[in-house]
Amino acid sequence: MTADVGERVTDAELVVRFQRDPEQFTAVYDRYFRDIYRYVAGRLDVDTADDLAAETFLVAFGQRDRFDPGRGNLRAWLFGIATNMVARHRRKEARHYRALARTAPDSAAEADSHENRVVAAVAAERMQPQLAKALAALSQGERDVLLLVALSQLSHQEVAEALGISFGTVGSRLSRARKKLHKGFDQEAVNG
Repeated sequence: MTADVGERVTDAELVVRFQRDPEQFTAVYDRYFRDIYRYVAGRLDVDTADDLAAETFLVAFGQRDRFDPGRGNLRAWLFGIATNMVARHRRKEARHYRALARTAPDSAAEADSHENRVVAAVAAERMQPQLAKALAALSQGERDVLLLVALSQLSHQEVAEALGISFGTVGSRLSRARKKLHKGFDQEAVNG
């Protein structure tokens, strides 16, 4: 969204505009939908991501008067709403990860593919059950922090704002999650 004179509208200006005029909220949607969609798709699946990303903006629109720029930036606020949407689907997410952990990777690779793509695809398929199992073993808080950093590339400060937790808590949850993931992969390597 650009201002009338061609300058990029800051988030702070955008907030003022959409709080005064609800029709200006489309600029928020245009600016952040793709990021929110990718985050939710990474947490769940693409079909659910369409619905939950749209619902995130519906909730944000409904709560637009409650947004306080003093408590954090617009992007982090939207990711916090999206994380809450994902949390409502937590049982489904956990079942999804457990199901992925039980599935065996396909052994057939297309013969006419380029060698590098085949190797990468096979490696990714073989890692998917291990990753899913390791993610399912994390606590909700650890999984939220890890996936906000990994999938959405939020900074520690943005994760803290999105989840309403302290900066230090973000660091400790991320550290614990990484240790658990490494331990889970190390155990799979020994057992596998």
